[in-house]
Amino acid sequence: MTLSEIFPFLLMMAALLAILIMNQRRTKQQQDLEDSLVEGDEVVLHSGIHGFVASVDTNVIWLEVAEGTEMKVSKAAIQTVMSQNG
Repeated sequence: MTLSEIFPFLLMMAALLAILIMNQRRTKQQQDLEDSLVEGDEVVLHSGIHGFVASVDTNVIWLEVAEGTEMKVSKAAIQTVMSQNG
């Protein structure tokens, strides 16, 4: 086997490794975001809904989207924390 025959395989393996590393980093960032949530944080969901964290449970949060209106959402649905209350 020559280098020109092995090179495409090595390139493909390097690309796969890069994708795996980026995915692991993204997963860690999302987990850190979920773990940092406290009552009063202003968040945006992946769907574009904005609200304030009313309470935090193990895998879900109660999100206040209007005065007196709360909805139960998965922590994984949170895209961004706009401002933190803590």
